[in-house]
Amino acid sequence: MPHRTPVCSRPVARQDSSTARQRWSADLSASVTVFLIALPLSLGIALAAGAPLQSGLVAGAVGGLVCGWLGGAPLQITGPAAGLIVITAELIQRYGWQTTCAITVLAGLAQLGLGFLRVARSALAVSPAVVHGMLTGIGATIALAQLHVMLGGAPDSSPLTNALELPGRITSVQPAALSVSGLTVVVLLAWPLLKEHGGPLGAVIGRVPAALAAVGLATLAAVLADTRLPRVDLPSWRSHALPQLPEGPVLGLGTAVLTLTLVASVQALLSAVAADKLTAARGTGARVPRSDLDRELRAHGVANAVSGALGGLPVTGVAVRSTANINAGATSRNSALLQGVWVLLAAGLLVGALELIPLAALGALVMVVGVRMVNPGHIGALVRHREALVFGTTAVAVVLLGVLEGVGLGIAVAVAVALRRLAGARITVKRDEGSGLAPRRGDGCRVLVRGQLTFLAVPRLSRALAQVPEGAKAVVELEGSFMDHAAFEALEDWRAAHTATGGEAEIRGRAGQEIGEPSAAHACSPWTPWRNHQCMRPSAEESESSHDGPAPGASPHPDGRSGTSPHGASPPNGDGLPHSDGSADTGSADTGSADIGSAAQDAGAGGPSPDSTQRAHARSRRGQLLGGVRNFQRTTAPLVRDELARLAREGQRPSQLFLACADSRLVTSMITSSGPGDLFTVRNVGNLVPPPGEECGDQSVAAAIEYAVDVLRVESVTVCGHSGCGAMQALHSGAADQESGEARRATPLGRWLRHGRPTLERFRTCGDAAPRLADRETADELEALCLTNVVQQLEHLAGHACVARRLREGTLELHGMYFHVGEAQTYVLDTAGPDAPESEPVFAAVRPDPVAS
Repeated sequence: MPHRTPVCSRPVARQDSSTARQRWSADLSASVTVFLIALPLSLGIALAAGAPLQSGLVAGAVGGLVCGWLGGAPLQITGPAAGLIVITAELIQRYGWQTTCAITVLAGLAQLGLGFLRVARSALAVSPAVVHGMLTGIGATIALAQLHVMLGGAPDSSPLTNALELPGRITSVQPAALSVSGLTVVVLLAWPLLKEHGGPLGAVIGRVPAALAAVGLATLAAVLADTRLPRVDLPSWRSHALPQLPEGPVLGLGTAVLTLTLVASVQALLSAVAADKLTAARGTGARVPRSDLDRELRAHGVANAVSGALGGLPVTGVAVRSTANINAGATSRNSALLQGVWVLLAAGLLVGALELIPLAALGALVMVVGVRMVNPGHIGALVRHREALVFGTTAVAVVLLGVLEGVGLGIAVAVAVALRRLAGARITVKRDEGSGLAPRRGDGCRVLVRGQLTFLAVPRLSRALAQVPEGAKAVVELEGSFMDHAAFEALEDWRAAHTATGGEAEIRGRAGQEIGEPSAAHACSPWTPWRNHQCMRPSAEESESSHDGPAPGASPHPDGRSGTSPHGASPPNGDGLPHSDGSADTGSADTGSADIGSAAQDAGAGGPSPDSTQRAHARSRRGQLLGGVRNFQRTTAPLVRDELARLAREGQRPSQLFLACADSRLVTSMITSSGPGDLFTVRNVGNLVPPPGEECGDQSVAAAIEYAVDVLRVESVTVCGHSGCGAMQALHSGAADQESGEARRATPLGRWLRHGRPTLERFRTCGDAAPRLADRETADELEALCLTNVVQQLEHLAGHACVARRLREGTLELHGMYFHVGEAQTYVLDTAGPDAPESEPVFAAVRPDPVAS
């Protein structure tokens, strides 16, 4: 492997030491923030589940220490979660606390086994409607139960009973409990507003987590008012209850273990995925690796086994605490480890302070958490996607029947809805306007099919096709993405029968092209290079015929030409090129352009090169090009024909000028997802912009800039470089080898590369202010030079009179872009003009937008 010279010239050891201290400082700060949130919530969740309050502290410490050490999601916080309250409370009610601890151990072992089976990704296949329905049902159950605690009473284990008894509880409310719980709720809801609108003082005070502030102020008020409310009771750790062997029916215990395993695993994995999204959206700070979900699942299994063995609650990933950890600037798993240490220390040192907290304050805290689990945004998205039935069924069933029963019923409804949609194609028949009140022979008729065509829809399809009059000109338009063989045969049989009676029948897909028997040879994805196009490779007979004439046994075409086509027809071709849609090569069907180039060089050097081989190579290259054109005419032209016709009438009005390198790996329309009329593109070797007055007879780039800026009135100009640029490599190697550099200057390429000299000078002198990437170190000097070239060419661009004038007017923007070919990753550097800051330009990675819900 070739050695890569590091770009940075600063002392590496000092920089690494400083970076490590910064990361530890960030993790320490984030851990304190998460601890202050986790401490009251751990107690509140234990209270809501009916478990000993110490069990919440045990779970919080074990979750932080074990998952922080072994987990695969570096920034996820693990601990007791509101999503497990209902399950835990039901287990305690049925089996008692010690047996519940044993069930937690067994569930942890089950999670450990699932992690080794590497099924974590499969667990994410559960419908989001089922997951959100489950969380909504759990949230509603929690809220109903904790309302009784807020009012000074004790909740029942049944949500329905809690709802029915709530009016009576309101009439017999305890004023002290209501005051403390009301104060807790008000502080919880108002605390974020203090940080936003409280000025400098509010910004400082607002750094305290809302949960800690609410419980702290409620506790202070209860102490000062000397209320006689029930408070937190933490018995001696010597009397802490540990698990015992499960007692009860095996089927019931197995169901309990299964329920706890599935719910805890799904919530942990979903929380880990959400943490990845939040980390990527943060976009600043140290690079954090993506979650290893199987490793995370194994770590949760170990944590649950340890927590249950030590008499703690079951644990899972907690979205609220994970979000706080990420927003607080955590950079590694150290923050989770440290918050586990703080919870452990608090359990031993802060018992006196914790026992001052009134239970009504903890009940109010958990009640708000339960209400927030009912997310209106998610509900709205599910309604828009027609998933309301699945969501509602799951939520209601969780409240009335239990978590496992509700999730099972929700999955069953989701499967039924999916099958209904798969079979529920909507089929309508429309006659052309002006065809008369009654259908007549020769009238036009259109059959529109929306949805997937399967054998279940064949009866309705047959009834619709029977409405088409005999002899009519019929078009069947398919707007679905799937058609099984039964539906295909039904359509083909109808087409044959309809044409036999003198009618015309055409079956079109979504792209407008005619539908026929699918070709097994066509398996090409978008943006596939020619050499990988299965549909554009010739058969062995075609290769031989393109080299030596017709293949033996090949049947001639109707026009007398020989050869076959993989698509069943040969397009007209009068220039003697191969009639296949692919390339022909005497060696391998996968021979690339690099091999052809080396063969040409060998021939130029006097090596053996038979004329027949050269002609075969030429025919192969031209055949590839025409094969690509044919593929465009077959698949793409129907899609863009209307838009191109509009552009032909109205003229081009691009909004962007895109200056890019001529490198074949840089496909501008692919990386910008642009179409006809979007980009005015100028490409040259090295994406160079000659400064004004230095074009040396080549005015093409300056002319294109003037035309785009003054005539087309584009709104922005982008200079795009890329990794592994050959022009930058030539500049870099020419700087190291002066003799070779002088030789290159005598060629047109060498004279053109003189426009890159300012880039080379800037690279040599920029030092610490060299352009860099935001989320990783620059790979080598060549990549640093490519980044520097983008910045330098933007300066040249701003020097052109037309560009400078538009910049002063504020009607034009300049942008820098860098595309890493190997990573398929685009980086952008935005600047509004020449007055933008020049110190250490940073290229930030462009991340995918979240899927709109």
